[in-house]
Amino acid sequence: MADTAVLTTTPICRTCGTQYAAPRPDCPVCLDERQYVGPDGQQWTTLAELREEGHTGRFEEQGPGVLGIGVTPQFAIGQRALLLRTAAGNVLWDCTPYLDDTMVRAVEELGGIDHIAISHPHFYSSMVEWAHAFDAPVHLHEADRQWVGRPDPAVRFWSGRTLHLTDELTLINPGVHFPGSAILHWSAGEGALFTGDVVNVCPDNRWVTLMYSYANHIPERPHAVRAAAELLAEYRFERIYGAWWNRVVTSQGNEVLARSVARYLRFEQETVPGT
Repeated sequence: MADTAVLTTTPICRTCGTQYAAPRPDCPVCLDERQYVGPDGQQWTTLAELREEGHTGRFEEQGPGVLGIGVTPQFAIGQRALLLRTAAGNVLWDCTPYLDDTMVRAVEELGGIDHIAISHPHFYSSMVEWAHAFDAPVHLHEADRQWVGRPDPAVRFWSGRTLHLTDELTLINPGVHFPGSAILHWSAGEGALFTGDVVNVCPDNRWVTLMYSYANHIPERPHAVRAAAELLAEYRFERIYGAWWNRVVTSQGNEVLARSVARYLRFEQETVPGT
């Protein structure tokens, strides 16, 4: 395989990890109130520079049929992607800014990637690099079209509240964090929910939370939290996979989400249905 991914020179924001099609003076994702510009101002890098700095891929199992893929040392926001090995093929959930040919070969040995789906714009990162490396479409909600920094034919927009990727996998638009945010439900076995930080698994993994901005500590609107919880309650899931390494609710996922939302609304002094 030719060394193509690691030689890419399209710019990547050092603060959020978003890749853009061409050089620009600013990063719209970081200028938004949900994110921030770093203390040293707008800084850029490339995949080639990240390789030269010593970054490499990181692979760790995160659950049954779920492989975490990230980068070490940690870069930008620090999220890890998840490779779901399903009966209908492999799906990459969320994305990371870094990719090199060693990582490509490792994923190809596991069967490659058939679909890429991303929870929200903070994790769009280098999605087009991943799409090209594996000849896979990227599924994004059309409500967040404006945040795509590198438009490409591989990016496919969906609309509405749900999109069925396969018989087992459904994308859900809960309408929190970003208007086009997405959560992935895997119905196999006892069920699992993949949430990025649209629904954030807390360090105490008995709880999750929902925020408009995690970086700037802006709470999500209570009515939006309630609506999202009601939508997700239609699905059954034992496990909830968050955005960072080992942020996983390993049992009673529906109950964890329900009591976490009840706590959130109680602190927001909203009336919790049924109480």
